[in-house]
Amino acid sequence: MTLPASGQISLNDINTEFGRGLNINAYRGTSYYTSSGGPFTFSSGALAFSDFYNTQPNAPTYTISYLVVAGGGGAAYHGGGGAGGYQTGSATVTVGGSAITATVGGGAPGGDTIGNQGNSSSFNGLGCTGGGGGGGSNNSGTTGGSGGGGGRDNAGCANGSAGISGQGNSGGQGCSYSGIGNCGGGGGGKNAAGGGSAVRVGGSGGAGAQWTNGSYYAGGGGGGAQTGSPTQGTGGIGGGGNGGANNGGPNTGGGGGGSAPGQSVGGNGGDGVVIITYSGAQKGSGGSYSFSGGNSYHTFTSTGNYSP
Repeated sequence: MTLPASGQISLNDINTEFGRGLNINAYRGTSYYTSSGGPFTFSSGALAFSDFYNTQPNAPTYTISYLVVAGGGGAAYHGGGGAGGYQTGSATVTVGGSAITATVGGGAPGGDTIGNQGNSSSFNGLGCTGGGGGGGSNNSGTTGGSGGGGGRDNAGCANGSAGISGQGNSGGQGCSYSGIGNCGGGGGGKNAAGGGSAVRVGGSGGAGAQWTNGSYYAGGGGGGAQTGSPTQGTGGIGGGGNGGANNGGPNTGGGGGGSAPGQSVGGNGGDGVVIITYSGAQKGSGGSYSFSGGNSYHTFTSTGNYSP
């Protein structure tokens, strides 16, 4: 326990806390901690009971919660890119303890016949896989944290690719409509699968998820529609790029949007993000610090270290 910050403290209270002898002089040179960190050392010379206010022999701990989002997948000539994988975790950390690396994966570039897969993110052993690339000519895209939407430029349909359980969802189906044109499926998002295409309409990207900071992440990219007077697929909430080769939102892990008429390459996926939060004023360091609603936040938009 931590000794109180005010009021009466007995020598017995101190001895019980520190496991030391009956002579208060024995505490000279002893290391201790407070809520603001440590180790500190009791200085030489006379010690007063009040010197022990708010101290403890071991480093204090606190609980952090964290969000890990991988980079979004690039879209293709038709299919929208899948969102980067999204997971959350928590841990108890020690003030002054070892730094923890936050690895932030970049979004992937769009492609023609197939989009590229996003890069992975991780923190404290919790890893997320990059979003799958959207499918182009007769391709179903690639798997990832969320799967890319299917694409098609001959008669028939191509299914979207699978997402990883716990990280995201599958992409939607893209189809070729005889004499009308080709429309891609939407990329999968954290909270929903990508939508399938319809005549002259690209599939919608799957919805992302809202975190404790109030923002949404990991939305799937909308499918592209190619011929006639098409309607481009809408990107999923959480950074999914709209059809028409729009890019996924920065540091959301959103998938890129499939391409529109006159475009041969889909939009890029958005970069991932790692965010750490805990209750109260700032305790740790690293990333971009902010304070909101009684909580501290450390946001990493590129790879770096969090020091508790």
